[in-house]
Amino acid sequence: MTRISLVAALALAGLATMPRTAALARDLVMGASTEPSAIDPHFSRSSNNQNIAAQIFDRLVTLDANLQLKPMLAESWQNLDPLTWRIKLRAGVLFQDGASLTPEDVIFSMERAKDIPNSPAPFTGNVGAIAAMVAVDPLTIEVKTKSPTPDLMDQIGLVYIVEKKRAEGKKLDAFAKGEAAIGTGPFRFKEWVPGDHITLERNERYWGEKPAFETVTIKLITNNAARVAALRTGAVQLIDAVPPSDIKALSAMKEVRLFSIASSRIIYLALDTDRDASPFVTGTDGQPAKSNPLKNPNVRLALSRMINRKAIVERLLDGAGEPAGQIVPEGLGGYDPALKPEIYDPKGARALLAAAGYPQGFGLTLHSSNDRFTGDGQVAQTLGQMFAQGGIKINGIVTQPYNVYAGAAGKQSFSAFIFSLGTVSPTSATSLRNLLMTVDKEGGQGGFNRARYSNPAFDAKMKTAMAEFDPVKRNTLLAEATALAMNDTALIPLYWPIVTWAARSDITYTANRGEDFQADYAGIAPH
Repeated sequence: MTRISLVAALALAGLATMPRTAALARDLVMGASTEPSAIDPHFSRSSNNQNIAAQIFDRLVTLDANLQLKPMLAESWQNLDPLTWRIKLRAGVLFQDGASLTPEDVIFSMERAKDIPNSPAPFTGNVGAIAAMVAVDPLTIEVKTKSPTPDLMDQIGLVYIVEKKRAEGKKLDAFAKGEAAIGTGPFRFKEWVPGDHITLERNERYWGEKPAFETVTIKLITNNAARVAALRTGAVQLIDAVPPSDIKALSAMKEVRLFSIASSRIIYLALDTDRDASPFVTGTDGQPAKSNPLKNPNVRLALSRMINRKAIVERLLDGAGEPAGQIVPEGLGGYDPALKPEIYDPKGARALLAAAGYPQGFGLTLHSSNDRFTGDGQVAQTLGQMFAQGGIKINGIVTQPYNVYAGAAGKQSFSAFIFSLGTVSPTSATSLRNLLMTVDKEGGQGGFNRARYSNPAFDAKMKTAMAEFDPVKRNTLLAEATALAMNDTALIPLYWPIVTWAARSDITYTANRGEDFQADYAGIAPH
């Protein structure tokens, strides 16, 4: 079965069990692999935060299981001219405290999202195109952009809408305590006990179809074995991030259901291409290097050719992934079929190192999270072994909890570090803009560019692509931009995972390419 047909089959299987079945509402206990760093929906775009935010707050648009845009709080939108958009809000939407949604709440949310202090994954890229927003009437907003922005709704549409009177001037603690955590979403926030659980309650004022569950308890179980054990015993009814090694055993259990899909998340190795001296690069003698070899494209290519992606997928992930040679998988706009995963060629890699002036290699420390995605710490160990075989002196492999790791990566604390990025739009534009464009806070570019990669030719191509209203031409330009970056080894793509959720047999779940783990994707199985 081809990858495309696999995605389609799995997605259809998930859509056949769409959530929010109405009858016999009850409680749900979920076992989550990651914990948010904040309840504030604007603090971080990372999925551990967004999974919670999406259950409490709504956005102007939403995405279906295959990442296609659907109306949410915005009932419709119209492009009046290259710089002007008119957005019509859904009538009758109430916040969870009974206040009506207004254009002022939307405008405030966009302004607030652009500058949240210490954000490890900011929304600046989503709102950077906005020049001005005004309320035309109680249900209409007009948006002026700084330049033609054909995918504006892909950008601002995914910013969570908060209630202005509740959130204005509030910091993280006000959201964590619940006083500012008031949205229009399907669930109300009740409490967060860090390291233990988050509790949500059904929002009876919700404008859409009511969720199937009255109370949702999200138990924070970062240990894979403990999370699977909790499902087996019935301590939880639904879990995410099922380890590939457990899929066979769980699939044999009559009281358990599995839901899988090929993810749009890219697992990649970022390299410090910015600084002349990088903090975790040394000579072969272990002393700080006088120059940074990672700035050399041939060195980056050599590292990529030291990686046996097929072995990682088959042996480490038990086949639950696909080797990657670019940012987005096949099926999303901007995918370039000519970009294949880099060949595994340790001999050729050594030759590239020698040609770059490093015949004996150099020293390097790898960093990774250890609780962000399945096997992240193990991937780091495996890369270290492969680099060592390719002639790199591995000084250390350091793994950290994601809540610590993400902030440090954003502050350029590492030289070579494993990260992931989930594409949550129909094309590669948002991912490329945030991940690889030169950092420009005002322009809304490079929000996730933790390695500070900069390539003027790539930036120019991206700016052309982002201004193109014809979707076919835009996708062609995005593919061309991707080729520029990948041929420069801007980062090292590793693989796209196949992700699996597991539930007790009386619970259904919608598998989705965005890897969302949310109670409103769950439902009660028909008898």
